Amino acid sequence: MNRAAWAESQERSNVTLLRIMTWLSLRLGRRASRVLLHAIVLYFVLLSPAACAASRDYLRRVLSRPARWRDIYRHMLTFATTIHDRVYLMNERHDLFDIRVEGAAFLHSAQARGRGAFLIGAHLGSFEAIRSAGRAQPALRIVVTMYEENAHRINAVLATINPVARPEVIALGRVDAMLKVRERLDENCMVGILADRTLLRDTGSSTRRLDFLGSPAEFPVGPLHMAALLKRPVIFMTGLHHGDNRYDIHFEPLADFSDLARGARATAVEDALARYVALLERYCRAAPYNWFNYFDFWQAGSPADAARADPPIIRES
Repeated sequence: MNRAAWAESQERSNVTLLRIMTWLSLRLGRRASRVLLHAIVLYFVLLSPAACAASRDYLRRVLSRPARWRDIYRHMLTFATTIHDRVYLMNERHDLFDIRVEGAAFLHSAQARGRGAFLIGAHLGSFEAIRSAGRAQPALRIVVTMYEENAHRINAVLATINPVARPEVIALGRVDAMLKVRERLDENCMVGILADRTLLRDTGSSTRRLDFLGSPAEFPVGPLHMAALLKRPVIFMTGLHHGDNRYDIHFEPLADFSDLARGARATAVEDALARYVALLERYCRAAPYNWFNYFDFWQAGSPADAARADPPIIRES
């Protein structure tokens, strides 16, 4: 099987660079160190044609007009900003940000039932802003799931920023992954997963092609299938950056598989996936520069071109 284009893309950043950036950010402050972001983003706009092409294609779809260079620059700068802000959020500098939460009642309701829930999002906005909002509630525990290769890399990155603030990460693909997820759910944890990328380029039972921003795109079924197997509620999440220091966190009910009959599982998963994609499109249009998939999401170009797409600073997992 062929690995998906996003999984094949090369990592340009390294831990040493991130350590330097973290050190400078914490000493210079957020506003002063943001000057460095503009130089980094300009570098990628000039020297990452595949990433720019992917950005241009996405922006054309979501803005319903041709994307200009300043649109592409703003798109990459928004991504760079969320990575830069992660340094401060993981070091407990919440005073620097205006974080607003909508839909927290859905989290509280799931937590009150005592069986945990899945928080399913996408590479849209900042997951760290969501975790930051969650840390304001001591009783709320969020566990992160991701593909094993990415889990090793993101753990190294987060340890560089602040090893104490690292989230618990469950690596998918291991034989005990489902057992670990069930254990954390039974402890009333929220299990977070970004469900907009598939690990394999092959289509089939593991993915569905659904209309997204005007054209069919591949979406994995696995995250929702896991939630259905474990019979848990699913809440959609996203943390959108709206310029300067503001983040808007949104939670919306996506599906509740708690009392799902076995024979209804397939239909319920398909319905939940369709709602997931609809919510994804709605929030992309609401905050168009927050979409951080810098590869050919619709697979309109060649896999070789997509494999060279590099987002700025560090690729999200």
